[in-house]
Amino acid sequence: MRIDSSKVDKIVEAYGCHRDSLISILQDVQAEHRYLPEDALKQVARRLELPLIQVYGVATFFKAFSLQPRGEHMVRVCLGTACHVRGAPAVLDEVKRQLDVEPGETTQDMKFTLETVNCLGACALGPLVVVDNDYQGQISAGKVKRVLKQYVNDGRGK
Repeated sequence: MRIDSSKVDKIVEAYGCHRDSLISILQDVQAEHRYLPEDALKQVARRLELPLIQVYGVATFFKAFSLQPRGEHMVRVCLGTACHVRGAPAVLDEVKRQLDVEPGETTQDMKFTLETVNCLGACALGPLVVVDNDYQGQISAGKVKRVLKQYVNDGRGK
């Protein structure tokens, strides 16, 4: 995938080319591309005069960053203890079935990426699925299809 290097330059310049802003720069690059393309990482390293290995180190250390393309919508299923005992494994199975992907994968149409997490900090709402930043609490396997369909059919999907 070719990147628009001028967009990466603008992001780096917005932070004054400060090395201390590496994480913020990477967040903005990922927001632009939905992942961190290799060419963008190389450009950020050059612009900040940092070794590429240091930029890759940060990009691979934090789970929030991805070196693989992600879908338009991030689907996170909580498998923490409170969600687990309330039925999260069945919810996850249904999400996998509906999207036809395993955790860590992206649908072929690039609409959804599925992730599992150990806690989303809203245990009272469990089982919990978060699509983008929309918390879907007390979800059941039976509600999964309806929730996912919203992101394709109601204007939230692109």
